[in-house]
Amino acid sequence: MSKVTIQDIADALGVSRNTVSKAINNADGLADATREKILQKAVEMGYKQFSYVSAVTSVAGNASGAVQQSPGFQGEIALFTTIFVDQSHFASLMLDKFQRELSQLGYTLNTHRVTPENLQNGTLPNTFVLERASAIVCIEVFDKAYADMICTVDLPVLFVDGPVKRFGEQLNADQLYMDNSSEITRFIHEMLAKGYKRIGFLGDIDHCQSFFERYSAFRTAMLLEGVPVEERFILRDTMPGPLTEAFRALGELPDVFICANDFAGFDALRALEALGKNCPKDLMLCGFDDCAESRISRPPLTTIHIHTQVMAFAAVQLLISRMKEPSLDYRIVHTQTDLIYRDSTAR
Repeated sequence: MSKVTIQDIADALGVSRNTVSKAINNADGLADATREKILQKAVEMGYKQFSYVSAVTSVAGNASGAVQQSPGFQGEIALFTTIFVDQSHFASLMLDKFQRELSQLGYTLNTHRVTPENLQNGTLPNTFVLERASAIVCIEVFDKAYADMICTVDLPVLFVDGPVKRFGEQLNADQLYMDNSSEITRFIHEMLAKGYKRIGFLGDIDHCQSFFERYSAFRTAMLLEGVPVEERFILRDTMPGPLTEAFRALGELPDVFICANDFAGFDALRALEALGKNCPKDLMLCGFDDCAESRISRPPLTTIHIHTQVMAFAAVQLLISRMKEPSLDYRIVHTQTDLIYRDSTAR
């Protein structure tokens, strides 16, 4: 019997191949009922190439057609973070899906706050009990020395983003990032094609690896296009007050700023307002993250969307495979992002 393909499933249900692909890969933009119907048909037809662990565990049945039950308690996954991850943070939706997927596999996700004292002294959070944990996931842990210390703990470790590796330093752990390069490269190419050649970068490039990768993508794209970067348009302080003064000191603004994230973009909007200037007339902006506020800012912010559900599934895959096979080489995974044009840039 030949292997069942995505096209076979699409033909059987009378839907497009793209729709089936979204369901199989648990991508955004699909109704739950449609996703469930496609996954059920995939299992029924014997499709074996599920990309994510949850696809089979959530819908696969036994010979009698009964849905498999979630396994019993497997252990605790410890989440280390230096901040409170609120709804505006890209990781908020990712963690929600991540927790649900882990629970289907029998794991609990418990959050442990890394305090300034922990960072200074190189100590683990007081709430963390090593004997209870099966693995550690780090979010917003950007101190390199502390990250290296965590990697010495005798547990699988996954960093979602991480400290800057400006000089090629490595972490002895798996790492998960969003694609920080492709859509910035595309955006710069399209802005240059429209004649906007004075492009700057706004944000602290040493804050985390993702910010550094976005900055590196900006410089690389400009270099490959043969357009020199004006160093005065690299601004690393994004607080609204200092940013207002920085804009004033420039005398003239670039055509567009690429912002390290959406919140750097919001700070730029406030600075422009304080100077009586207009976006996009006086300055265009492109953020990164596609947080909820980017859709309701004035003007709505052009940004780069992170597929948080895909990141969640990738995190589960990395973590579970590491727990099953600790000797695997360390992996660095980047998940897809998408440029979204809104009113803060010319189209």
